[in-house]
Amino acid sequence: MMMFMRLVAIILLTTLASVASADRIKDLTSLAGVRSNQLVGYGVVVGLAGTGDGNTGITLQSMQSLVSRFGVTSDLGGFNGDNAAAVMITADLPPFTKPGQTIDVTVSTVGGAASLKGGTLLMSPLLGADGETYAIAQGNVVVGGLGVEGADNSSLTVNIPTVGRIPKGASVERLVPTEFLDADFVILNLHRGDFTTANNITNAINDLLGEGTAISLDTNSIRVAAPQDPTQKVGFVSVLENIEVVRSEPPAKIIVNSRTGTLVISGNVKVTPAAVSHGTLSVKVNEDVNVQGGDATAIGDGAQANAAGQAVQDTEIIVEETAKAFLFDAGVSLNELVDAINAVGATPSDLVAILEALREAGALNAELIVI
Repeated sequence: MMMFMRLVAIILLTTLASVASADRIKDLTSLAGVRSNQLVGYGVVVGLAGTGDGNTGITLQSMQSLVSRFGVTSDLGGFNGDNAAAVMITADLPPFTKPGQTIDVTVSTVGGAASLKGGTLLMSPLLGADGETYAIAQGNVVVGGLGVEGADNSSLTVNIPTVGRIPKGASVERLVPTEFLDADFVILNLHRGDFTTANNITNAINDLLGEGTAISLDTNSIRVAAPQDPTQKVGFVSVLENIEVVRSEPPAKIIVNSRTGTLVISGNVKVTPAAVSHGTLSVKVNEDVNVQGGDATAIGDGAQANAAGQAVQDTEIIVEETAKAFLFDAGVSLNELVDAINAVGATPSDLVAILEALREAGALNAELIVI
């Protein structure tokens, strides 16, 4: 535990030493409206080696619907779903992707299929949140998992054979509309909202491009006036992305994972004068047998009464409590705080109790987050 706490302190102090260094705007922000869009679809994977859904209703109905498009009519009894599987298809459509370009898709079973290995996805539309078709998926499924089953019903599964991917398996059919080329401004959204960082970005842009070019809207967004000529937008954003900005120091926080015992302390954590006592309680219970009213024959560590005596249980409970105390002076730093906690040999649960007590006493100027 002590070595872990010291390692955390070293990492955080090293991080603080680099906070003052400049970061590019492209590493701190994203461009509003320029994002990927999620697509989803339903389809059927065929060509499986007996690892399909079997006679599952949804799979058989899907197969019947597919073959009916080619003029083949048959009732459900004419299909065997052992070599087919009903699947859901998901994909991310990157911004500015044009019709004819391809994207990767992920295929996941929704029925009782044991594996998609060796299967082929039949042509399936991928829909956006508005219900429109934005891509068409089809191709051979690549599965990284493995599933084997023996005649005695024993089985072995490696990774997840019921999920596969089709690299470049979907062709984009529709362009997602965007106002990037039409708007006379761009908005930069910070990955982590901070008033100081937003103000620093605004000042850096105005220093380079002229006063009034950028305006901080709130803790998360900066609006920047952009050229009206669409042909200059890409070059303008390229200039913005590469402007270097000094990022502000993060707020003082202590994050504790009560399940794993992980403790993360930011470098701005300070403790006002406070005394902390950390105690350990030890309880010992000794059981013995005493004889009253007669002779006794000793047997082992206890005693056994003869016919003239009576055995009486004798229980001894010993409670020992040891405590260690330490004092926090004004303005205790991160390193001193870690050393003090290490000195008392606190466990993860003890750490949470100590930090919560310091916060309730008003001696901790940090936000305590327990996850």
